Amino acid sequence: MEQPMELSSVQAGSSDGSITNSSPLVSRVRKLLYRQMLVGVNDGRFFLGVFHCIDKQGNIILQDAVEYRSTRRSSPSPMEQRCLGLILIPSSCRSSCHVDCSIDEQLSLLSLEK
Repeated sequence: MEQPMELSSVQAGSSDGSITNSSPLVSRVRKLLYRQMLVGVNDGRFFLGVFHCIDKQGNIILQDAVEYRSTRRSSPSPMEQRCLGLILIPSSCRSSCHVDCSIDEQLSLLSLEK
């Protein structure tokens, strides 16, 4: 069974603002491309979609996204969903981020090599 992986904030670029393709951070982000990602936001909603990209500020774009939100304030409550398509989730609103991958892939993506 595959486990979700926590995505920490990744900034892909050099000190002068240009993106370096040989950067280990860039190669880590490339491994996340086209994977299912579940992103939680501060108001309690969740977005499930395909990871498309992340910018230097940590804003995430998801393709084929579906929004899930609770229909009642009390928990446990049923979830309401709606299809959104392509969305941008600002880093300031993001409360959690999980990527669907195997345990071996999690260990590889979480490696502490710089």
